[in-house]
Amino acid sequence: MATDTYTVQRSATMAAPPERVYEQIADFHRWTAWSPWEDVDPTMRREYSGAEAGVGAVYAWSGNRKAGAGRMTVVEADEPSRVRIDLAFDKPFKARNDTAFEITPEGDGSRVTWRMTGVKTLGVRVMSLVKPMDAMVGPDFEKGLARLRAVVEAPAAG
Repeated sequence: MATDTYTVQRSATMAAPPERVYEQIADFHRWTAWSPWEDVDPTMRREYSGAEAGVGAVYAWSGNRKAGAGRMTVVEADEPSRVRIDLAFDKPFKARNDTAFEITPEGDGSRVTWRMTGVKTLGVRVMSLVKPMDAMVGPDFEKGLARLRAVVEAPAAG
């Protein structure tokens, strides 16, 4: 029997300590430097509310058809190892996903695992007939992790 949920997951290693990686993920203000979706709509509207970073931080966006609209809320933040986000899409379709970043020490750096789990709604099932969620979202996660790696491995400004 088919499962009612899907999971998309990607991992990457980074030559940076977990603390440096964590601060990029737990603060939505920093996502503009590495999020794979930042260049989808140059005129996208962003709104930050709640906590500055960590639990209670909220990021809402509204953009063109490709960017859609939605909201992310940090619901768990265990520095420097984990950030869990409640991801709610309003457009192009309604969906709710649990997203988590696990950051574990590896050698002199970190391994970052980005995981998103969601319910296979009718809309998701229909889209998956054309392209599975892993094939749709996985490349974005890979792009985001590569951008995150470039940010955290860059020499500290100062």
